Amino acid sequence: MKDQVAKYLGKLLSDRSASAGEIAFAAQDDVLITEGNPHLARLAGDSLSRLNCLGLVAARPSLPFSDFLVRRAPMSESRIVPNDTETRTFLHDIPFLRRSELSAEPSRQVTQLLGNRKGIIIEGIGIVASGAVTIEQAYINYSSVFHSTFVKYLQDVLDRGFIFSDEEAAFTEFRRSWLHTLTAEGLSFAEAPLIGGEAILAEVERVGRYTVERGLVDSFFGNISVRDGDVIYISQTAASLDELAGCIDPVPMDNSSTTGITASSELLAHRRIYDETGTAVILHGHPKFAVVMSMRCAEKGCRIKDCWKDCPKVRFLGDTPVVAGEIGAGGLAKRVPPVIGTPGKAIVYGHGVFTTGRDFGEAFRAMVQVENWCREEYFRLLGE
Repeated sequence: MKDQVAKYLGKLLSDRSASAGEIAFAAQDDVLITEGNPHLARLAGDSLSRLNCLGLVAARPSLPFSDFLVRRAPMSESRIVPNDTETRTFLHDIPFLRRSELSAEPSRQVTQLLGNRKGIIIEGIGIVASGAVTIEQAYINYSSVFHSTFVKYLQDVLDRGFIFSDEEAAFTEFRRSWLHTLTAEGLSFAEAPLIGGEAILAEVERVGRYTVERGLVDSFFGNISVRDGDVIYISQTAASLDELAGCIDPVPMDNSSTTGITASSELLAHRRIYDETGTAVILHGHPKFAVVMSMRCAEKGCRIKDCWKDCPKVRFLGDTPVVAGEIGAGGLAKRVPPVIGTPGKAIVYGHGVFTTGRDFGEAFRAMVQVENWCREEYFRLLGE
């Protein structure tokens, strides 16, 4: 269990979602185990002892966006409701505790809020997330809250500007220090065509790791595949893209076997993209600025309420089409294949980016280009 704690503490640091020295895990083994920052470890351990789950992480995010969202919320509200796909599908909403609301025994309040949610925000302390049966789930839920609050805060700043005196300086520091230049330079990709199962598996594993390392996907979301004749090699559902060894399924294009039962929930979308475009590879990630920009629409007087699934229009961010659609076997499999063929890239409202190519070098560079364009457009609209 301690090895698992060390592993996911390292992941929080490598993906830069938590502050060094301000991370703690609690895990229920034969005995309660706590590791990390003493104050946060005590909160995590006390909270976990009251919950019916195996693991819990409490950490201060590397960015102050979650605290700013709490401060910007009306005093009558006690939850944040981002409208990205991850929140809607997995988190539903993110409850929070204001600094002024904390009792002398905050673990009781944490327990109450985590009883029916996967992650919460405590102003001035950080994000607390639980894992029902694994430490990994606690890490995943923390990552999802970090991603959703990142997206939500950037949306709010674009819509309402800076409200508090310390926001602009923090945002400038975020842009100067946290954001890295996004590039495919320094990465090695196998040349097309990819031939043979072993070569394909090795390349999928490597590119999946690149996608995580360059910040194009958070926690375990995203998927990747290669078509080899009548077989699609695709990452499994809930697989971490940086740990794909043993988590790639060979699935017949005609669905003639049950090997697809553990495959990514976007298998149908991948299959239809291959059918309609003839591409060799598909990469799907959740780069944050593309998610933010996909949810901005200039349409006035539109009566559609559930834009993420019901909008019938194809919009464009630069030369990249943007479509709505439900994940899984829903709208994505219908909406993405018709628009992705010529540009080799498409954005799904509030969800992420699909790219295609003759090889993964082409697909990866296309995703980098989409995210960089969205980043530049975001700051242009912000007036910076």
